[in-house]
Amino acid sequence: MDYVAALLPPVVMAVAFTALIVTIIKSQGGENKAKEDAAVDAALARAESAGQEPTVHGV
Repeated sequence: MDYVAALLPPVVMAVAFTALIVTIIKSQGGENKAKEDAAVDAALARAESAGQEPTVHGV
C-alpha cells in the first residue's frame, strides 16, 4: 500500500495540470480573441503615438 500512497500525489498533480492546460487552450480564441487583439492593438498604438518602443518586461 505504500506505493499507492507514494504515487497518488503525482498522479493528482498530473491530472490537475492536464486540466489546467486544456482549460487554457480552450479559452484561446473565440469571442475573447477579438477583445484581446483590440487591447493589444490599442496598447501598440499608444506606444507608437508616444514615440516609444514597446518594452518587454523581464528581459
